[in-house]
Amino acid sequence: MPEETEIHPAERLLRLLAGGASAEELGEAGAAAPGSGALALRVHRTLAQHRRREAQLTALFDTATDLAASRDLDAVLQAIVRRARLLLGTELAYLTLPDEEAGDTYMRVTDGSVSPLFQTLRLELGEGLGGLVAQTARPYATPDYRTDARFHHTRNIDAGVLDEGLVAILGVPLLLEKQVIGVLFAADRNPRPFSPDEVALLCTLAAHAAIAIDTARALDDTRAALADLAAANAVIRAHSAAMQRAEEAHDRLTDLVLRGGEVPAVAEAVSALLGGGIAVLDPDGQRLAEGAREAGGAGETAEPDVSALVAESRAAGRAVEADGRWVCAVLAGQELLGSLVLTGRPKLEDADRRLFERAGVVTALLLLLRRSVAEAENRVRGELLTDLLDSPQRDPAGLLQRGLRLGIDLRRPHVLLAARVGAAGARGRLASAATRLLFGRGGISAEHGEGVVLVLPAEAEPGSGSSAASLWSASSASSVAAGAAAQLTQLTGAPVTVGAAGPAGGIAELAAAHAEALRTLRALCALGREGDGACATDLGFLGVLLGEGHDVRGFVQETLGPLLAYDDRRGTELVHTLDAYFACGGSLTRAKDALHVHVNTVVQRLDRVEALLGPDWNHPERALELQLALRLHLLTS
Repeated sequence: MPEETEIHPAERLLRLLAGGASAEELGEAGAAAPGSGALALRVHRTLAQHRRREAQLTALFDTATDLAASRDLDAVLQAIVRRARLLLGTELAYLTLPDEEAGDTYMRVTDGSVSPLFQTLRLELGEGLGGLVAQTARPYATPDYRTDARFHHTRNIDAGVLDEGLVAILGVPLLLEKQVIGVLFAADRNPRPFSPDEVALLCTLAAHAAIAIDTARALDDTRAALADLAAANAVIRAHSAAMQRAEEAHDRLTDLVLRGGEVPAVAEAVSALLGGGIAVLDPDGQRLAEGAREAGGAGETAEPDVSALVAESRAAGRAVEADGRWVCAVLAGQELLGSLVLTGRPKLEDADRRLFERAGVVTALLLLLRRSVAEAENRVRGELLTDLLDSPQRDPAGLLQRGLRLGIDLRRPHVLLAARVGAAGARGRLASAATRLLFGRGGISAEHGEGVVLVLPAEAEPGSGSSAASLWSASSASSVAAGAAAQLTQLTGAPVTVGAAGPAGGIAELAAAHAEALRTLRALCALGREGDGACATDLGFLGVLLGEGHDVRGFVQETLGPLLAYDDRRGTELVHTLDAYFACGGSLTRAKDALHVHVNTVVQRLDRVEALLGPDWNHPERALELQLALRLHLLTS
């Protein structure tokens, strides 16, 4: 076999370099050629540095790619410190951010930290390594922070560093357009020098990180702006819808007023707009109209607590709510015209509440319009009433025709009321109160003589659905007088006395009824019954004397009826015995002689009279009525 050719030492070194030999292998081979061995070791170190630099650049590019893909600020910050720790091979990496309000920097993110004290550190500008980096916008590194006198040590910072066990620290600024937006750190728990390459690498990572942080913040700001814009857009849409709904409601309510709509139409419209039950009440709490009521009907009185809510709404100048019921006072200036009550809507948004309050304004307008029309009509009707009372015989047919043109059929039964107020200067208030009393109830009123005269239908008009109109239905003159006196007194603020007569129909009969009502009024005043209301029959025998019809038989029957009926059934003589008793001046002895009976018989008969007429039959006032009735009975039998 041929001998192997001997390999030159320099060639052997080149082969080892090409094969990726270690520094130890190169040292052993270089012993045969010291000059070539040293050169081979330098080449090995250079190649190692290039490979390490290439790996670092690759990792840096990967980091930049990851940071660019991240959109969440917290995720970006966490990725930055984790990559810094991996790139430099340190035990710990962390990042601080400035606190604009506090004027310092605080620990934002850590990776590899085990100390809660270190994780909550705050640094003033210029304090410690990080404070100096933030102040100068330059990187700083130390192999042993605790013994490095270049930095401003504080008890707080040193305690945190000691608790974490840090020794070697490298800090670089995160710069964005020459402004420091944070500081990035890499640290070890053992002494370690940081090479210029490592400082440059961390600075490059910090540059990418600053851009990523700015991008993430911009995205967060954009998201926040978009969220605010979406919220504002939703508010605008809701406001626009509310405005459109309010405009439609305004147009609808205005159209009702312009078309001469009535209060019930407003109630129905508001009920449809708000989706609840609406009741329109007058100042006394009586129901004038309603819309979409689930229960109840016309003529219902308001709940007891509505008056308190009306007063609260009147004082506040807006709708108020209690127990799921909304109430809005209907006002004309300071005058209370009524109220609106909304049920079925325990919660009202501002737009719906304003709509409800606007309905109150429209209702006030309609009520004022109705009152103005009623007052104008009442003036014309008052002229008719004055002619009826002063000259009924002048043109009866003409009076009937004038009444029909005004919607009043004077041929139908009516109750006549003569009212007078005792307070000086209150006659004008009484006339206005009479107009309000008749509002929505039919009838006419006018000032006449020393007071006011009212003519009321004795029954509701056919087909009338008004709850107020039915107030007078099937009512006697007595109850109408009493009710009118009470309401006129309340409206006027002074005692109002009312005399009533009727029902009567026809021109002459109405004039005669007025005369009787006036006589009853004067009798009430003479008897000291100011503020009361009554008809002639309420005054007993005085009513018989004052009444135009002089219903003698009715008075006799009302006064002696029980005795007459008892005598008819039993064949007794109670009426004759009572007449003899009064004729003898109340003497039992003289009465038994006149009747030709024993005195005990007289006593027994008078006991029966007391059982039938009551224990007060012998009192002076009642005895006078009985004696008058006995005389009239003898005259008419």
